[in-house]
Amino acid sequence: MEISVIFSFYNEEKNILELLNRCRKSLSAFEGNYELIFVNDNSKDASLNLLLKEVAKGDVKIINMSRNFGVAECVLAGFQYSSGFLVIYMDTDLQDPPELIPELIQKWKENPDADVIYTARKSRMGENPIKMLVTKLGYRLMKSLYDVEIPIDAGDFKLLTRRAVNEVLKMNEQKPFIRGMIAYIGFKQIPVYYDRETRYGGDTHFPAFGKKVIFNALERALISYSDIPLKISLFVGFFISALSFLYLIAVIIMKFLGWNLPGWSAIMATMLILGGIQLFTMGVMGLYITNIFHQTKNRPLYIVKDTYGFNKQE
Repeated sequence: MEISVIFSFYNEEKNILELLNRCRKSLSAFEGNYELIFVNDNSKDASLNLLLKEVAKGDVKIINMSRNFGVAECVLAGFQYSSGFLVIYMDTDLQDPPELIPELIQKWKENPDADVIYTARKSRMGENPIKMLVTKLGYRLMKSLYDVEIPIDAGDFKLLTRRAVNEVLKMNEQKPFIRGMIAYIGFKQIPVYYDRETRYGGDTHFPAFGKKVIFNALERALISYSDIPLKISLFVGFFISALSFLYLIAVIIMKFLGWNLPGWSAIMATMLILGGIQLFTMGVMGLYITNIFHQTKNRPLYIVKDTYGFNKQE
């Protein structure tokens, strides 16, 4: 197989058939030499039934998860089961146009020494302004804090060579952040710029201030690829300790001079500030310790219930 296209989906019945039609048209030049791998993250709607009717055509393959594991885990399952030399992964909401797939392939043909062709958004149509602002700030924060460089405005729509896919799979992270993992492996990576479209159907599964977005940003995007929060905690603690030492000297001097000391308000304010900083520092350490805890348990990243369309059914 030359090309594998991977989709992680959850409750996307309004988009599946349109996505299939547009992908097939985009890959018509590679007929018989591509596969469309749909990783079902335990959907509750009719998405799976729609796909099962397409398996007989030969280009659709399905991986069903045993429960809901998450987008990144499903993408890695798709990587594991894919057989193409070129592997493309993208969302199923049609915000990333399948018509761009031939351009990604052509860009790789023009740069065969590249192992990653990633897409970067010039514009994002139909997005909530608040979400746009949060996203832009998030990308710039990652760029300033990360030990590896993640391209700004580059999402989950990329082409990888088999070598790049194999290196990503070696990482075996319990809290995977695909964009960070692909940036970490290095190799030559080339951008393709495009305008992101509005969602074709249904509602987003990742609102700007949703629990998944916030926890993923903390546990996967930040903690896994930067120790800056720990260093910030260290410097804040050192700064507060220095101020406390200076304040202690001032208190001693005031005592000997017989000056009146402030009352309970100043004492309580100081205690609350120090307590808040201590709790903040402990929370940051807790996030890192939690990641270590999950990594040392070494549980399977995902569990596949069954598959359709592959040579070996599981």
